[in-house]
Amino acid sequence: MPENNPAPATGSPAAGGTGQNSLQEDKNQRYWFHILLQNTPSARHLHASRLANKAWQQGDRACIVCDTAQQAEEVDELLWNLTPDAFIPHSIVTAPDTPCTDPVGVLLCPPAMEDWDTVIILSENLPEHANRFRRLALIAHNDPAALNQARSHYRQLRALGIEARVYDQRKR
Repeated sequence: MPENNPAPATGSPAAGGTGQNSLQEDKNQRYWFHILLQNTPSARHLHASRLANKAWQQGDRACIVCDTAQQAEEVDELLWNLTPDAFIPHSIVTAPDTPCTDPVGVLLCPPAMEDWDTVIILSENLPEHANRFRRLALIAHNDPAALNQARSHYRQLRALGIEARVYDQRKR
């Protein structure tokens, strides 16, 4: 990038973004669906953990939004043990008014836009104002119910004017 036109880096390309200022990003390039070849929730949790780690390694504050304590605990365990030589600083957050000081959060509550650069959705519900997050990644495992939920999320984003990029591992 030329020195006379610097753009502040405000995040990472972790979930597929460019790392440029969010005002310069095409809004449709900030939303991704990852459809996994595997058909288990555990594969989905592992993929979410890897995306959160990548986002954190590239300078983002990342959160994984879960529906249940059991789901959050599985993601928590994966983040503790994702790589044998690394530590991913993270916390489980159970209430929206509880601040998370770690760069990675496992949320059992809706994410606040101002707190997170990359939001990874494992939840059955899209967060309110999903179109206002800087980056949003949704992950579905290759299971009919999970794929149906992904289709619903996709339709909701389209209704907000967003054409999310789809990364379908089943087509490799």
